[in-house]
Amino acid sequence: MARPSLEVADVLRVHGAAYARAHAGHLSLGQLKVMSAITACRTAALGGHVARCDDCGHVEIAYNSCRNRHCPKCQGAAARQWLAERQAELLPVAYYHVVFTLPAPVAAIAFQNKAAIYDLLFKAAAETLITIAADPKHLGARVGITAVLHTWGSAMTHHPHIHMIVPGGGLSPDGARWIACKPGFFLPVRVLSRLFRRLFLEGLAALHHAGRLAFFGDLAALAGKEAFEAALAPLRRSEWVVYAKRPFAGPEAVLAYLSRYTHRVAISNSRLLSFHGGNVAFRWKDYRARGKAPGRSWIKSMSLSADEFIRRFLMHVLPSGFHRIRHYGLFASQRRAANITRLRQLIAKTEDAEKPQFDLVATTQAPQTITPDPSEAAALKACPCCAGRMRVVETFARGATPRSFKTDCAGFDTS
Repeated sequence: MARPSLEVADVLRVHGAAYARAHAGHLSLGQLKVMSAITACRTAALGGHVARCDDCGHVEIAYNSCRNRHCPKCQGAAARQWLAERQAELLPVAYYHVVFTLPAPVAAIAFQNKAAIYDLLFKAAAETLITIAADPKHLGARVGITAVLHTWGSAMTHHPHIHMIVPGGGLSPDGARWIACKPGFFLPVRVLSRLFRRLFLEGLAALHHAGRLAFFGDLAALAGKEAFEAALAPLRRSEWVVYAKRPFAGPEAVLAYLSRYTHRVAISNSRLLSFHGGNVAFRWKDYRARGKAPGRSWIKSMSLSADEFIRRFLMHVLPSGFHRIRHYGLFASQRRAANITRLRQLIAKTEDAEKPQFDLVATTQAPQTITPDPSEAAALKACPCCAGRMRVVETFARGATPRSFKTDCAGFDTS
């Protein structure tokens, strides 16, 4: 796989310094660190290593990555490690995908209060699923949840929502049985939507009462109690978007999905189309036109000024220390391993144990679907000249220069 010819780093290297000066005082330390990390990623500024072929002497240099979680080039290794850990935890049952989305007026408040509102979004969505699943009128079981926060739409606009992956069943209240949901149906989305709306708005009001919300610009008036309550009133009557996608075609499909979503950033380098004249063009998906437009015409191109492109990208920098992947219910970290072992035992005792819905052995050996950036394993790939073994022969620190070498098959320059 060839490295993309255009990268977010290219835009930041050309326009990042001017953007930072123009918006001095309005950028957080976290945003400035992200800009610096992405700009320096895979350059001599971070140091690196030199690899040489044991057979023909061909030499290559590879620079270190920044490993920032917002960098489009640095998510592959982290995602593969995370998926390897999750593979061993999958259950041989159908999995469901439920999405909880904040309405636009609340998203505007979230933009100015990211840590508090995003945390509330996680908690309200998780409590909603756990509560409705435990209700005997629905599933009547304790469930496990893996939740992932995304804050963007395809055009990099602010669109906070939670993706939740849930096994199609749970543990009975007495802990003695596995209770499976109905085939193809997990929980009623209308019921989920109503409870999610109530829990979130209650939590939002509590945050306001405790003085934990800040309001600026057009939202400054919401600092007052009466104005805030007036703003919430229509939200209590509106429909909140909660939807459940069709169940995954087995645990392998869960891994394929997670590999695309868990460590995604606001925009990948592969979506960038052009960068010239101070404008950046990229592909985006117009989901409102999907199903209405012929073929793949709903996949469109958008051109933004470099200033606006950087602004949109930085909107999605998360607060320092904020966890965007969380586990709830039976998958909460304290008891996750023990609960998964227990669930597997109970699933094996169900009536259809002789013909399980999915093969757990095949699942745990499922191939990972993330394609690493070519430069992630520069010293491990085969020699491009003779397919021999490449071996690291020198490392160099940040800002340092490796000793002189030639990039042809003659090896190091000994002059």
